[in-house]
Amino acid sequence: MALCCNAQTLNIWPGASPGSETWTQKERVEKNTPLGTVVFNVVTPTLTVYLPERAKATGTGIIIAPGGAFVALAIDMEGHDVARWLQNKGIAAFVLKYRIIEKRREGIPPDLNMDEAGKYGIADGIQTLKVVRQHAAEWGISPDRVGFMGFSAGAMVASAALLQQDAAARPNFAAPIYGGPFGVMSAIPAKLPPVFLAWAQDDALALGAVIKFYDALKSAGYKPEAHIFSAGGHGFGMRKQCTSSDHWIDEFYYWLEAQGFTRPAPK
Repeated sequence: MALCCNAQTLNIWPGASPGSETWTQKERVEKNTPLGTVVFNVVTPTLTVYLPERAKATGTGIIIAPGGAFVALAIDMEGHDVARWLQNKGIAAFVLKYRIIEKRREGIPPDLNMDEAGKYGIADGIQTLKVVRQHAAEWGISPDRVGFMGFSAGAMVASAALLQQDAAARPNFAAPIYGGPFGVMSAIPAKLPPVFLAWAQDDALALGAVIKFYDALKSAGYKPEAHIFSAGGHGFGMRKQCTSSDHWIDEFYYWLEAQGFTRPAPK
């Protein structure tokens, strides 16, 4: 494993990533954008591992999938910044740089099919759950305390992992943030783990999809934790905007605390 940003980074697939073996685009990074560092044209998905100090470790781990409409990744504001915050709280965090389609024009392609564009990132997310659980002992976490957080398109990746038919393959909790299934929504299966949702009422991009997902969970008999902020827009991430959405991650931590994930499991 290589060291990156005081963290370990590894490929999530043992060889070429299935389904994108013929991709030729070159990964590109833009720094100092309004969203911080943004990554484009990801062909080789990786996982960056942030482990807490041993004395603070809770045994909980969270995979983090940044957003960017499957044409970019806001890797800092919705990835590394979140991971460092969780790491400081004793939670192991894993930033997933998943595959995204080639960026050929400015903005989001008007004809973008989210299911087609997202299938690579979704496969990477499901694979990442396997990788994290395989390394659980090495990384000091419990394989039954692995959560999945995602932002915007990354929330679609997290939701797909959550809605897998194989209950044993699902995360132990999920936190789709201002996002969810943007394409065709899978049937809501039985025995889902706890779910945390957060979004802003002035979100012009994802509001409809998020509410649809929330309503589907409720209709299936679940009681997802939902934090609806009056303002914050889409993509607030770790940005401070002097709105109540600035504190979404604190609310998430309090929810984790209520679920028992902020302290080591009894031995």
